[in-house]
Amino acid sequence: MTRIDETHDPARTSWVESANGHADFPVQNLPLGVFSVGNGEPRIGVAIGDMILDLKGVSAARLLDDHWKLALGLSTLNAWFTHGPADAQALREKLSNLLSDQRFRGSVEPHLVRAGNVEMHLPCAIADYTDFYVGIHHATNVGRQFRPDNPLLPNYKYVPIGYHGRASSVRVSGTPVVRPKGQRKPPDADAPEYGPSRRLDYELELGIFIRCGNELGHAIPIGEAAHHIAGYCLLNDWSARDLQAWEYQPLGPFLAKNFLTSISPWIVTAEALAPFRKAMPPRPDGDPAPLPYLFDEADQQAGALGIELEVSLLTARMRDAGQSPHVLSKGEAASAMYWSAAQIVAHHASNGCNMQPGDLIGTGTLSTAEATGLGSLLEISVGGKEPIDLASGESRSFLEDGDELTLSARCVAEGAVPIGFGSCTGRVLPAS
Repeated sequence: MTRIDETHDPARTSWVESANGHADFPVQNLPLGVFSVGNGEPRIGVAIGDMILDLKGVSAARLLDDHWKLALGLSTLNAWFTHGPADAQALREKLSNLLSDQRFRGSVEPHLVRAGNVEMHLPCAIADYTDFYVGIHHATNVGRQFRPDNPLLPNYKYVPIGYHGRASSVRVSGTPVVRPKGQRKPPDADAPEYGPSRRLDYELELGIFIRCGNELGHAIPIGEAAHHIAGYCLLNDWSARDLQAWEYQPLGPFLAKNFLTSISPWIVTAEALAPFRKAMPPRPDGDPAPLPYLFDEADQQAGALGIELEVSLLTARMRDAGQSPHVLSKGEAASAMYWSAAQIVAHHASNGCNMQPGDLIGTGTLSTAEATGLGSLLEISVGGKEPIDLASGESRSFLEDGDELTLSARCVAEGAVPIGFGSCTGRVLPAS
């Protein structure tokens, strides 16, 4: 696991004034992303307060190690992730010093760009995307709607369940959500029909980016899996529930999921999250212990993530009236995940599947045991049976055209400066 060091020191401040006390991006965070200014080429940057540090410019000014220059001068983070955890830690330490020590201000400040003046891009060229189902409360809530007496299938507590998603439709926050079309069959209909989804939903997830991968045919041991994780983002696996209900048997989701997956633009590194790690929740009495290839004591003691998650909804009527968004849920990732991120990675590669730098993994919907922390409208509205009343006088069971959905997250721990993920937003447009 990553260690707590001077880069996490709560007393450390930055000469970038907006970073001090910033809700998401103080100097203790330093997430990585890709941005462009105007018609310029995308560049790798680091968020610091309300600014972005251009790493290509900093490298060209010989303020970073020369052997990093090529990877940090590209338009995606894939090549940088091949450098592995040692270089990731060294870069973090170097950037922390550059942005906190006044002696470097004159050399570094010319390479800062105001965040409000840039366009953000996908941080990696994503060749592969896999979505898991490790949110046990979500799995239980959804399973109960279909199997009240036995909501979890027998394999759930033995194997991290996942499926291969569509990498080509992963997009950065802010990309519009065009309502998908597909086959849907209402329970009282004799045959399906084709048309726009009537039960469009979101799924609150964390995204996991792979750092250095493994060769085909070689597994990643559970004790090494955490070192293969570059960092995390927010992920919204938009879901058309009516399409999903008709198509998912026997092979699982297809058109109900592959029309769009949204991610937040900044990757909060594994190193930045060191102060916010927790022990995995104890398994309930009677639950099976993880099989040996999925068990590591260090991972059990520090493999959970103390990340506070929030989802808010802003309808078109609320937006026009200047109303604040309606908070749909608040909860913590640590209590939602039955399997750790390291267990997800180890299982994914356990059959010899080759993971590659920049691959994206979704955790699956993260819901808490409490009703205030549910991660989808399918759960909140109990499959549409209990619509949500909004301050605008509207109600929602599922998303309507014009609705804007925002995911956000912060990490808070005693003795540490809070850090955040930014936001992951999408607005629903009518079917084309």
